[in-house]
Amino acid sequence: MKNIFFLILLFAITSITRSQSLMVFDAETNIDVGIGADICADVVTINGTYSGGGTLCNGPLPVELVSFNALLVKNNVELNWKTETEVNNYGFEIERSINNNWKKIGFVEGHGNSNSPKFYSFTDKIPVGGSKFQYRLKQVDTDGKYEYSDIVEVEMLPDKFALFQNYPNPFNPTTTIRYQLPKESKVVLTIYDILGEKVTELLNENIEAGVYEIEFNAKSLPSGTYIYRISAENFVETKKMILLR
Repeated sequence: MKNIFFLILLFAITSITRSQSLMVFDAETNIDVGIGADICADVVTINGTYSGGGTLCNGPLPVELVSFNALLVKNNVELNWKTETEVNNYGFEIERSINNNWKKIGFVEGHGNSNSPKFYSFTDKIPVGGSKFQYRLKQVDTDGKYEYSDIVEVEMLPDKFALFQNYPNPFNPTTTIRYQLPKESKVVLTIYDILGEKVTELLNENIEAGVYEIEFNAKSLPSGTYIYRISAENFVETKKMILLR
């Protein structure tokens, strides 16, 4: 009679469809071996463990994200989000996309386990590469599993043309030049020496509205003062930079 009971229990457990949520008990000791666990194998032994390589699967990641938004503050993007509850939350990777090219830009540590609301924030300082920026969160648990949030978008459209001071300055041998465009324009960015002789042309093409950066590598040039000049539409501006070996 006991053998018949075991066979009926084994048949009932193994006939449950994969990924069905259930509670499994040992037939003799009544030990709970998984509340809310999902079946990932078709063979279950009577002592409450899986055999044949099967394992108990985790269900959806146990972090309840209830809000996620982005706010433009001057030239920065402030991201804020809130969780209602957390279980095994390692943290959040912050990703930014320009033209559907996603890139990790930061990480914020999670609270691990929590039954109370938690608030998070991250500031993306002066993002460059265009005017529309998309953001998403990659929530990672302590086991390495992860899940993406919804996407939020911010449009940062400059109100005027501008050329900014290169940084670092002085530099050796590379420096970054930032500029911004309120509308799509033909942009020409040229480097001259202190005597006005053209050294190189960094840029000569149509660029969409937005904020951009370009790197200048002066490894083949001698120390000295150089001038960089931008022209876009009717906007023309020059600035000086110093190369120190």
